[in-house]
Amino acid sequence: MAIMNMRFSSTKLRKQCNNERLLVKKMGVDRAKRLRRRLDDLKAAVCLEDLRNIPGRLHEMTGDRAGQLSLDLDHPYRLFFVPDHDPVPRKSDGGVNWSEVTAVEIIGIGDPHE
Repeated sequence: MAIMNMRFSSTKLRKQCNNERLLVKKMGVDRAKRLRRRLDDLKAAVCLEDLRNIPGRLHEMTGDRAGQLSLDLDHPYRLFFVPDHDPVPRKSDGGVNWSEVTAVEIIGIGDPHE
């Protein structure tokens, strides 16, 4: 079974997400644990559709963040990513076709309202 191809938008973000001690120092124990869980869930998925019914509330962003997706961490913090496909698989209504997204690029962690 294939797993989700996941890459990071920057070396700094990749190092932060893959270093437990740095992650806890920057985000605290609870948020670091939730982030690690979300990254593990993403990596284990075959496609984004696999994440629809598990904790984390995967959803497409709107407004300034249109085209991005997020998974909840602790309110209001989220893990932000984009499909790593060219072109991005789309449904007829223009939304992302989650069942065809098999690669993502992690672009950030934060409060979407900032």
